[in-house]
Amino acid sequence: MIKNLSKEQREYMINQIQEYFELERDEQIGELAADQLLEFMVKELGPFMYNKGIYEARQMVEQKVMNLDEDLLSLERPAGRPQRY
Repeated sequence: MIKNLSKEQREYMINQIQEYFELERDEQIGELAADQLLEFMVKELGPFMYNKGIYEARQMVEQKVMNLDEDLLSLERPAGRPQRY
């Protein structure tokens, strides 16, 4: 999965990790350590985030289909002769 990232995306993420450690933890970590942390996070935590995204996308699609179904039903016209009782 991480191999699918562009060089620029990977560098950005590594820089963000380094910046986080410096600002939030007052620690400096090197590029290699940040890259290893990124690899770990993608491998171990990535599937949870991916699955959450799939779940949310599925909910959105289901809502759109339900709205489309309601819109289509509103277009129906009465057919046939009215029945007399």
